[in-house]
Amino acid sequence: MTALKTKLLKPLALFVMATSGLNAQDNTTSITIQVDDNAPVISKHIYGHFAEHLGRSVYDGFYVGEDSDIPNTNGIRNDIVEALKGLKIPNLRWPGGCFADEYHWKDGVGPKADRPVIVNTHWGMVEEDNSFGTHEFLELCELLGAEPYLAGNVGSGTVEELNDWVEYCNYDGNTSMAQWRKANGQEEPWRVKYWGIGNESWGCGGNMTPEYFANLYRQYATYARNYPGIDIKRIASGADADNYRWTEVMMRDVPHHMMWGISVHYYTRTGWPPSGSATKFDESDYFSIMKTCLKTSEILDNHIAIMDKYDPKKRVALVVDEWGSWYAVEEGTNPGFAYQQNSMRDAMIAGLTLNMLHERADRIKMANLAQAVNVLQAVILTKDEKMLLTPTYHVMKMYTAHQDAKLLPLSFESPKYTFNGESLPAISASASKDKDGLVHISLVNIDSKKENIIEIDCTNLDVKDFTANIVVSKKLQDHNTFDNPSTVKVEDFKDFKLKKNKLTVTIPPFSVVMLEGK
Repeated sequence: MTALKTKLLKPLALFVMATSGLNAQDNTTSITIQVDDNAPVISKHIYGHFAEHLGRSVYDGFYVGEDSDIPNTNGIRNDIVEALKGLKIPNLRWPGGCFADEYHWKDGVGPKADRPVIVNTHWGMVEEDNSFGTHEFLELCELLGAEPYLAGNVGSGTVEELNDWVEYCNYDGNTSMAQWRKANGQEEPWRVKYWGIGNESWGCGGNMTPEYFANLYRQYATYARNYPGIDIKRIASGADADNYRWTEVMMRDVPHHMMWGISVHYYTRTGWPPSGSATKFDESDYFSIMKTCLKTSEILDNHIAIMDKYDPKKRVALVVDEWGSWYAVEEGTNPGFAYQQNSMRDAMIAGLTLNMLHERADRIKMANLAQAVNVLQAVILTKDEKMLLTPTYHVMKMYTAHQDAKLLPLSFESPKYTFNGESLPAISASASKDKDGLVHISLVNIDSKKENIIEIDCTNLDVKDFTANIVVSKKLQDHNTFDNPSTVKVEDFKDFKLKKNKLTVTIPPFSVVMLEGK
């Protein structure tokens, strides 16, 4: 393992620590934090989000239309914008997902009355009127202060179509595409930086072989051109979970200067199709999901090892542009809408995953939670005029402190969370130092019953005082509803002390803690 990754102490070292009194209790974890000048910065773009034309994500989510009684700006729902601004959302991916490879962007520009009605064949076979298109999405990004991440259609589109879209968005001149943009109300180009070339091209994006897609990618990427004032970052459709051959072929067959990044998708789920309730589960279900989530580490490391073989200088980014939990849909909702609730179990998934992404920040430069509103592990749910923030939202809001901060490598041996004879590491941790010198330490305890004591050696940190917040609740199944939207929220946390450069934290079961030192 590299110096940037968590190191597991050998049994002999653990014995010496125990006998020397450093681990006086079985559930005490000793963490050492290093200051490494060569450690990477945790890119803020790891905190990206995803808005696919899926269920109630866009329509009846972000976009309610200008005639709605719900307060909006040109049809974009104001309360959602304000909530996402609270997450300092750095980028937003659109229009898919699977939908991206059946979306033809020219259908979604120009007078709304003239836009064609289409059918969303991937998600529920619903008809869409294309009232939310390129201009509306890019206005949403401007309201959020977020970078747009556009997913180009390779599955059913053409090279010319993608070329025209890039030109329409990015060229400041008098070509037909630039003039069309101006005629549609946008004088200045948006200069969109992030462009996905295909999505899940091994599956819903075309059922291609990696060799075929590698050649096709080279063609499409060639015509996704740079224009004055913007050098775009092309992101190749990448692997599903442990499809390591896809990454191998792409890294072998595509010149690296043609890819800013390559994606990977990994969902925490019980199988396919996804099953199990988001809120009605027992400890067996919980343990199984935690095991699946923690497999993220193995998945990422194996893809990174392949990338390192072909790109030892780490010039190509790994982009985890779909991650999150996936269960059966809520009872009584459209099976194609992927609408699910969000419990303390999902707060654990959020904290664990973000810590794992930080740990690999030398290679991972972007990630996107699936999805932002009303779909899968959403941070926001809506019902008519009501809106609620999920446990995942509250974890991600605490974690904004890590955005663009320098990683502080950790060394520790986690205690075990044991259920039915199987064990998982109970504690996950990450630390960073921001440009103002503030140190942030995020801790997750997935143990469903047992608190854990964490002793953190702060000798190298030059920190005099800590404050802290926590996301915790009484039951794993606790979640926020439209009648009770604050069952799970961020609270002040006081169960820690700093003495002689040793920070001792008692972290409750199934909780996420963020400490700030200054």
